[in-house]
Amino acid sequence: MSGHSKWATTHRQKAIVDAKRGAIFTKIGNQIAIAARGGTDPATNSALAMAIEKAKAANMPNANIQRAIDRVNDKNAAALEEVTYEAYGPGGVGIIVEAATDNKNRTYPEIRTALTKNGGTMADAGSVMFQFTRKGVIRVAATGEDALLQVLDAGAEDAVEESGGLTVYTDMKDLAKVRAALVQAGLNVEDAELQYVANNDVPVGDIETARKLMKVLDAVEELDDVTNVHTNADITVDIDE
Repeated sequence: MSGHSKWATTHRQKAIVDAKRGAIFTKIGNQIAIAARGGTDPATNSALAMAIEKAKAANMPNANIQRAIDRVNDKNAAALEEVTYEAYGPGGVGIIVEAATDNKNRTYPEIRTALTKNGGTMADAGSVMFQFTRKGVIRVAATGEDALLQVLDAGAEDAVEESGGLTVYTDMKDLAKVRAALVQAGLNVEDAELQYVANNDVPVGDIETARKLMKVLDAVEELDDVTNVHTNADITVDIDE
């Protein structure tokens, strides 16, 4: 199962430290606003509940969270649209970019520019997507055989121990159910969301290629409209050397 790369680990850590710039609030606010279309009560809308959890983990103020939820009923607010773009990075790795935007004519050029300036290229629709599967991904702050058994008993498809915790994979339809079962079992669920998970990893063992790839991924992720970036790269070298 993919997700063992330096990018995956850095991506999770970066999602929290970026809060100092406020960018993460914009991204999560958009995710909350989109999730709220399915209902504004997190007790009956699991997607909204997970988005709110992510917001709280990033120390997003309650007022910001409520404002994002209220946007669904604000007739004056610009309508947000979920869009997905496909790209190639250095070394020929595949990249999936998810965005929430009120203006695709702004978002697409921004993503294209971030890619091309840093060694990536936009890809035709469908040319990268087939290399990924939409899955639920849950981050659990636990390790060891007992925790792994609890995860599997909760209905997860797979789990990988990495970076001091477990990365848990579920069928996309089972994400909310498995997350609830893990919480019920007393495990500390740090994050839960739908992601594009690579069917097969593409090893990146050249340090210069790896550094260029990280630069591309970071440049795209820093864009306000971008909510998630996924890659099939498995960076096997230490880029901090």
